[in-house]
Amino acid sequence: MKKTYKLQDLCCVSCASKIENALNKLDFIDSAMVNVMTQKIILETENQDSDFVIQQTQKVIQKFEPECKILL
Repeated sequence: MKKTYKLQDLCCVSCASKIENALNKLDFIDSAMVNVMTQKIILETENQDSDFVIQQTQKVIQKFEPECKILL
């Protein structure tokens, strides 16, 4: 499953890179790409529980960019 989500208040390119690297290390994420310019995150996963994926992704985002939120 490949999903694209809009992000709100992602400001830092360095933080985006850290978020992307952290997400790509998670077992349930096959691929993660974060784009500061478009304010989007693209997640590819085999996990069918999208609520779980979003919740865990938001936790990772909060570690590096506390003001950033996934918009559903």
